[in-house]
Amino acid sequence: MTSGTRDEWQEWRGWRAAAQDALYAPGGFYRRAEGPAGHFRTSVHASPLFARAVARLLCRVDEALGRPAVLDFVDMAAGRGELAGGVLAALPPDVAARTRVCAVEIAGRPAGLDHRIEWLAEPPRGTTGLLFANEWLDNVPLEVAEVDAAGVPRLVLVRADGSERLGEPVDGARARWLERWWPLPGEEGRRAEIGLPRDEAWAAVVATLGRGLAVAVDYAHTADTRPPFGTLTGFREGRETTPVPDGSCDITAHVALDACALPGGRVLRQREALRTLGVTGARPPLTLASTDPAAYVRALASAGEAAELTATGGLGDFGWLVQPIGVEDPFEAPEA
Repeated sequence: MTSGTRDEWQEWRGWRAAAQDALYAPGGFYRRAEGPAGHFRTSVHASPLFARAVARLLCRVDEALGRPAVLDFVDMAAGRGELAGGVLAALPPDVAARTRVCAVEIAGRPAGLDHRIEWLAEPPRGTTGLLFANEWLDNVPLEVAEVDAAGVPRLVLVRADGSERLGEPVDGARARWLERWWPLPGEEGRRAEIGLPRDEAWAAVVATLGRGLAVAVDYAHTADTRPPFGTLTGFREGRETTPVPDGSCDITAHVALDACALPGGRVLRQREALRTLGVTGARPPLTLASTDPAAYVRALASAGEAAELTATGGLGDFGWLVQPIGVEDPFEAPEA
């Protein structure tokens, strides 16, 4: 930690306020022209198999809802609309004809996006269908706590250059959240990210869904796997970097998805969810290489992409928070 003068103290802020401005203020990271894909690779960018799996999930939700006249697909933190476009393209024609696709993003609508996709700054209310938030919650800014020499958790303050110092003790609702979800031992230097704003953000988004399924997909940990020194980090041009709240990099932290879950919700691993949706990574039979070499090559490439999406130690470790609203859990229902 660094120390500062009285004047410098005025520049110190909690990580939540600093990251909010760095990511979302005018000129912030998520308002830049290149979009998230210019700096990091999500499951959406890794393979079209991901969008096809989400389309299958939307079809399951459609069945659970009794095939409504209007089926909603809401893509939270839509980036440049890659997932929304991929899902729409993968839907069967009869389902696509009834589907209203809404991409929710603070940045402006990208040029060339399918005209059928609505571009919104906030999720619509009273929707019926699937609300899907891929790597959104990890970018909801939050406070960071660190244990001081006396064993007291304090807020971590930061300046625009990334310098940190300790602030006031954590108290009130933040302290109660830590005690419930991420209790810190009295060991100096131990850190935690206080996920209360993410719990609130998720609850608010789920409340916009009238009936259907809400899913949050993210880097995640649960009560038995909390990292001892937190996970706050940055990404710039495809590489992990020191988190600096000046708008030059993404600022992210893994999500305590078990804390976010509302009654009836549960957390799956991505490999489990995608395999349920038909993404297995199984290699094609060698006999196909002799009977249809082109099909074999395509199937082999698809298997490689599926393996990346479900890999242990990689994208397969992502958490899927599955929150049914007024329907049965589609992951427990047989595929139609």
